Amino acid sequence: MLLTRRHAAFTLTAALAACGRPEDNAVDAPERGSLAWAIDGEWRIEPERDSWRHPTQTLLFWGLEGDMTVLEVLPGRGWYTSILAPYLAANGGHLIAASFDPNSGSMAQRETLADWEARFTHDPRLFGRIERTVVGAAGPLAPAASVDLAIIANTVNTLMAQGVAERVFDEVFTALKPGGAFGVEQHRASSTGLQDPLAGTGYVQEAYVKQLAQEAGFEFVAASDVNANPRDTRDHPFGVWTLPPTLRTSPLGRPDNPDFDSGPYMAVGESDRMTLKFRKPTGPVPAAAPSAP
Repeated sequence: MLLTRRHAAFTLTAALAACGRPEDNAVDAPERGSLAWAIDGEWRIEPERDSWRHPTQTLLFWGLEGDMTVLEVLPGRGWYTSILAPYLAANGGHLIAASFDPNSGSMAQRETLADWEARFTHDPRLFGRIERTVVGAAGPLAPAASVDLAIIANTVNTLMAQGVAERVFDEVFTALKPGGAFGVEQHRASSTGLQDPLAGTGYVQEAYVKQLAQEAGFEFVAASDVNANPRDTRDHPFGVWTLPPTLRTSPLGRPDNPDFDSGPYMAVGESDRMTLKFRKPTGPVPAAAPSAP
């Protein structure tokens, strides 16, 4: 039911956005293989979210280039995969997707993984041959020092809820080449108070993410407010999932509430998000400062 509501909202948004837009033609079409081409592709998932997620600015901020080896951690249904895979495939790059274990996890996780597989494994000419690994498995996310850029987008809270955030940040560090970049996008909690270690609302404090990265050995490079949303108060009855695109109307595991008014949350838009860039040092890694209790 939530998927139906969400997709209906996106369909309406896309229809409105299309009004008055001139037809694409060969002159206006981006050059094949360019990042603009990948972002403009008909294979995209929910491109109407670009006004909130700003993929061009975000990926360029993280330093994406077409011939890179990129590690995407917990890609979900593949919102970013639908950009990364064709772009890298067209430019001699390589994508590694570290996702849920198909033999464990919740039913929702297995369904998400099945959706991703159905979308990205049928056309290697477009998406390339994506290497797949498992988050939380005995093996690594990627071979040591093999990755140019690693990305975690809006799933640090999932890693925290599963109790593997520290481990995954360590494994990302190991997978990156010296000097490699680590990009993080995450629903941003208020900077006051203590961080819920399970991130039950979906929001995570920016300082907490920076601490996770520092303890793994990363250097902080820069922060961008490209995905900030000052209208997001973070005070929602069902956490970040009250907002688009999920538009949850009842607690997780309970039936939808038809009387719940999602209108105010539609008006807020998607969540306020931090967009951070870290780097694996090229020299010896200094010891991390002791963490506050």
